[in-house]
Amino acid sequence: MANHRNGADATDLSMHPSMQEQERPSPFADRINAVWERIEQAKAQGLYYYLQPVDELEGPWVATLDQRKLMFATYSYLGLLDHPRIVAAAKQALDHYGAGTHGVRLLGGTLDLHAQLEERIARYTERADAIVFSSGYVTNLATISTLIGRGDWVISDRWNHASIVDGCILAQGIFKRFRHNDMADLERVLRSAPASANKLVVADAVFSMDGDIFDLPAAVDLCRAHHAWLMVDEAHSIGVLGEHGRGIEEHYDMPGVIDLKMGTLSKTIPGIGGYIAGDARLITFLRHTARGFIFSAALPPAVTAAAIAAFDVIEEEGVERNRILRRNVDHFIQGLKVAGFNTGLTCTPIVPIMVYSEERALAMTKYCQDHGVFVLPALPPAVPEGSARLRANVTAAHTIADIDFALDVFTAAGRATGLI
Repeated sequence: MANHRNGADATDLSMHPSMQEQERPSPFADRINAVWERIEQAKAQGLYYYLQPVDELEGPWVATLDQRKLMFATYSYLGLLDHPRIVAAAKQALDHYGAGTHGVRLLGGTLDLHAQLEERIARYTERADAIVFSSGYVTNLATISTLIGRGDWVISDRWNHASIVDGCILAQGIFKRFRHNDMADLERVLRSAPASANKLVVADAVFSMDGDIFDLPAAVDLCRAHHAWLMVDEAHSIGVLGEHGRGIEEHYDMPGVIDLKMGTLSKTIPGIGGYIAGDARLITFLRHTARGFIFSAALPPAVTAAAIAAFDVIEEEGVERNRILRRNVDHFIQGLKVAGFNTGLTCTPIVPIMVYSEERALAMTKYCQDHGVFVLPALPPAVPEGSARLRANVTAAHTIADIDFALDVFTAAGRATGLI
């Protein structure tokens, strides 16, 4: 029986608030509808593979949409997602502390685990202190926008991650870019800055869409010559670069040359969050002035404990896992090149398979997904127009047999779409 209240039939959907909202004209309709229509068109053509729900893990293999697929869209470079010590640490913290904290870190949200994690990161990065944020994105956004004030210059590589770019835009100083990994252009920008201005140069260690490595030695020389600080985002280099996986400083054998070492807890470290490691006064400054820290909730206990355990695992197992990762990366890139693919400048686990057109990128993605390889396209505006690609990420969890399987699928997809 219909339920009547104040004379209105509860089944009358025209009275429902959400239905009334839909009838109101949107001032943002053009932009919203353009995205909606593009996504709906891709779905109708069977070409939409974002936001796939993964419901089971088995090493590098995942179950999604009732199909078993080999994962090549992961950031778990050392294959630590299901490491027993890390999982056990998370469970123990959940039992001891509960599911969350009492709020933001500056007030009641700090646990002894948070202090232990920051001390662990400081030791790992060989810095005096470290601060942990709720995400890698917030880490870059908050740090850059807090440090750069009016009259300061922040100078960013043109291919830097969006979180760096957004931090530069939010900052109140002068925002300049230099051509990708072009040290002559970086020098040009530094020379154009007033001698009295504070200057911060920011770059990714490993660039997230192309997999190439920042020219740290030349950048350090330029920063010192022009009295600039250097901030490097190690999101994709921790666990990857250097014999022990300690990152770009180990890769170039240049310990201690970076002023602000940024990293994430959501890639090689299997959790969520980000950090800055550096001078003790700098870290204290950020703890008390960075809005992204002050007004964000603390990391949950299970995530914090897992991150601590992950740094221990990397120190103990990093050399062997990194050796396997290097073997896998070399085997995969060489196999793609032999097949006729262009992999750009990469020499890291981030491997762009250049397909150039969006249509071909979507078609190749569909072929790979239909044939058991979980890979996704990188399309404009995430990459420049005409440089669409499939971004395939290699891990230490892959076997040579896994990689050979993937190479067969990528090669067949390239041939089916006329790329090779």
